Formats: sequence, C-alpha cells, structure tokens
Amino acid sequence: MLETLVEAIEPIRQRRGRPRQRPAKLHGDLGYAAAANRAYLHRRGISVRLARKGVESRERLGRFRWVVERSVSWLHGFRRLQVRYERQGRHAWALLDLACALICFRFLPAAQAAPSAVLK
Repeated sequence: MLETLVEAIEPIRQRRGRPRQRPAKLHGDLGYAAAANRAYLHRRGISVRLARKGVESRERLGRFRWVVERSVSWLHGFRRLQVRYERQGRHAWALLDLACALICFRFLPAAQAAPSAVLK
C-alpha cells in the first residue's frame, strides 16, 4: 500500500521552477519499516525516516505523528464520521467535507467568524 500511496501524491508546487514530483522525505512508524518499502523509497530518491525496531526511538517520530493524530481526533469529534453509517460513499465524503469546513471555521478569528458584526 505504501507504493500506491506515494504514487498518488500530486506534484508539489514551489515558488519557482517546475513542480516536484516527490516529497523530500517520508516519516513513518514500524508498520512501514519493511525492507521492500525502504528499497522502493530509496529508488524514488526519497529519504527515509521510518522507525526500526531497537534502533530508532518512536518518540523522535512522535512530533510528526502528533499532527496527524490530532487531526484525526478532530474528525472523530463528529461521531457520525467515527463509524461509517452511510451506505453510499458520496454521503460519507459530503459529511467529511462538512466536518472539515466546521473545523476550519472554529479557527477563524472572532471578527471574521461573526458575519452579523460585518453587516452592521
């Protein structure tokens, strides 16, 4: 699955020059530490930051994983997304889009979040 995931990454836009076709490095835990995954990333020219059993500490990768874990916990705050009840995938995607919009709305400053203050 790692190869499929890396191949699905869209080109990364930079300030100038052509878009990069690959990330500079990949962070992951022990689940991705197989030799085949490491060889694939090395062939693609992606520096590997995967934990290895007994060699690298998981705590060093934790600061990067925390961002992902925090984002997933925000989405799980919407209980309907925690367990998928919808039969159609487009309904689940619509609820996911709505949850992301509500999460972003929470982070707006108070002046921007209250449209009634702007209209007065």
